[in-house]
Amino acid sequence: MRLGIMLGYAGRRIELPIELVQEADRLGVYAIWTAEAYGSDAVSPLAWLGALTQNIKLGTAIMQMPGRTPANAAMTAMTLNQLSGGRFLMGLGLSGPQVVEGWHGQSYARPLRRTREYVSIVRQIFRREERLMFDGRHYQIPYRGEDATGLGKPLKSTLEAAPDIPIYLAAIGPKNVELAAEIADGWLPIFFSPQKYNDIYKPHIEVGFAKAGGKSLANFDIAPTVSVVINDNLDICYNMLRPFLALYIGGMGAKGRNFYNDLAGRYGYEAEAAEIQDLYLAGKQGEAMMKVPAGLIDEVALVGPRERVKERLALWLNSPVTTMNITVFDIETLRAMVELLAELE
Repeated sequence: MRLGIMLGYAGRRIELPIELVQEADRLGVYAIWTAEAYGSDAVSPLAWLGALTQNIKLGTAIMQMPGRTPANAAMTAMTLNQLSGGRFLMGLGLSGPQVVEGWHGQSYARPLRRTREYVSIVRQIFRREERLMFDGRHYQIPYRGEDATGLGKPLKSTLEAAPDIPIYLAAIGPKNVELAAEIADGWLPIFFSPQKYNDIYKPHIEVGFAKAGGKSLANFDIAPTVSVVINDNLDICYNMLRPFLALYIGGMGAKGRNFYNDLAGRYGYEAEAAEIQDLYLAGKQGEAMMKVPAGLIDEVALVGPRERVKERLALWLNSPVTTMNITVFDIETLRAMVELLAELE
């Protein structure tokens, strides 16, 4: 198992942990990943960091598909891949209906079909074998709608082919996980529990592999985001992560349409997830945070004194995870994780 670093997305002002990223580059960390919601984008900071590093891979986790045409996403990927000397990892995802329809002004209907068509178009552009033509339900290239001028013609990227750019998909729900296993090179899960893999995820991964024909874990990167807090006071560690989990379980999405809340329920925390959501949506965020179970935090994160983190890290090493994208708050924790992984391996 290798390490990556998840930087997430910015709040009011974007500030990049340049020293942390450069130390990760020096230590041989596999990749850094940037994100976007409805403020800063994922690509600009990644390009900035790419110019300040030498070897570390540059991943988007994620580029929101509804915010870009497939061709625009492919152009961005191929450009950054060339500029970085082949270091780009293309992480794609749909986000959720609130952001897709409320921010990007796009329909969230039929997300699986849209994702399949989107990835197919991007791969065609990457291969650069022929001029781009696509006749799908959601994408027609060249465009042939009622308001088309009729002047569109099939084109081919002016950049050289880049078929080896890996495509990762962010997925939580069963059908999305299955689709990722079928059509992507890697999977970017959030709030991943290695203890629950066999029951919650493995059946859908295997169905996706079967549909792809001969695919296996040997050529598929499972790359979850894992928060890490090393501190001798376990309560401090739990409380540092409770706001983040409460935001997603309680506030990301509407009642009955929150993918993270559903996931917590599938992990066995259905009652707790419902209470967190009720409190959060009622404006009682502080109370919602304190309702996040310590057990759930331990399943999806690494927290506590160094030796406790080492003990629990061993659980991840015995899982099918191939890249652990850690969220850390300081260089010391990064160095500690590199050391602990070396000790265990």
